[in-house]
Amino acid sequence: MAKTIRSNCPSCGKNTMSIFYEVRGVPVNSVLLLPTRTEALGFPKGDIVLGFCGECGFISNLAFDPTEQEYSARYEATQGYSPTFTAFHKRLAQRLIDKYQLRNKTLIEIGCDKGDFLTMLCELGNNTGIGFDPAYVPDRIPSPARDRMTFIADFYGEKYSRYSADFVCCKMTLEHISTVAEFMKTVRRSIGNRADTIVFFQIPEVRRVLREVAFWDVYYEHCSYFSKGSLARLFRRAGFDVIGLETEYDDQYLMIEARPGTGSGPLPLPEEDDLDALREDVAYFASTLDTTLARWQRRMKDITSAGRRAVIWGGGSKGVAFLTKLDITNEIQYAVDINPLKTGTFMAGTGQEIVGPEFLRSYRPDLIIVMNPIYIPEISAELTRLGVSAEILPITA
Repeated sequence: MAKTIRSNCPSCGKNTMSIFYEVRGVPVNSVLLLPTRTEALGFPKGDIVLGFCGECGFISNLAFDPTEQEYSARYEATQGYSPTFTAFHKRLAQRLIDKYQLRNKTLIEIGCDKGDFLTMLCELGNNTGIGFDPAYVPDRIPSPARDRMTFIADFYGEKYSRYSADFVCCKMTLEHISTVAEFMKTVRRSIGNRADTIVFFQIPEVRRVLREVAFWDVYYEHCSYFSKGSLARLFRRAGFDVIGLETEYDDQYLMIEARPGTGSGPLPLPEEDDLDALREDVAYFASTLDTTLARWQRRMKDITSAGRRAVIWGGGSKGVAFLTKLDITNEIQYAVDINPLKTGTFMAGTGQEIVGPEFLRSYRPDLIIVMNPIYIPEISAELTRLGVSAEILPITA
């Protein structure tokens, strides 16, 4: 049965969405721990139909069905096993603490996952924390601040508006929410007249995805995509004053800082004026996609023809999107991931087994395709430690 495709923008409400990218039959979840190849190959699938709003710049999967999503204890998206990511996380936590004097304060994190970031904020600033996430696993992260933290294994919503805080944080969650305008209005209502409350959100930055034609960064769970301007416009419509916009982590992450206000001041930041550039980026992605896909298809054919052994490094969402879009099954047998909880599980949709780095000692691949180039230095160091010599090919090459 065909699903209804929305035409109204979920961010600004205008009937100005135009479709520019479609993928049929992709796994509806990318990071669930799947214990058998049979389950992975038969995993439920959905469609991606990306629409661009010419009025506000928001990009949305118009075919997204939230009932297909599973956020439970087997949802495994943590990046905390990476030294590169952990160092970034700690720098970010310390910067926010110093900038907003988050010491001995009460903090809320919406979409806290297993609690990594909230724990850092509470430890470094002697803060009290409240985290919301249906995928939370109790006592996953031991911490001396544990008695100052409360975790609620549920989606944040209106029923939790009684919880107040000096700082509201939401990292890598808004992109999973299709009804973004309603969600941001809920957050604003929960803050009420507490004008000093700081709000911090972090999400993927879409202009990088469009300019790099990074089809591996488009997957089912991410139903909402923002630029600096489209995110700021959403916040202002919801009743926030935007006080900071920046990208971090090799421009992969977009971060916004705001406080409750009228939505009309202060004046828009210069970087919010990006609607024309967004239109160009969307057009570039659409016109260049086939060339990018053809290049990767040729590469995979050449790898197979030469009898070379290839693996991907990254057993998460990027890997699922890459393998699915290119329909790679037997050409690549394994996905490497440093998260030990993923070892022995399988990639949704295409069925590759996820292995730890130690597996490469015996497997001896000729080529390693790295799903996120920011990790190449730590991957290279790990290969040296293992005594594995292989060509490293970044996904962006």
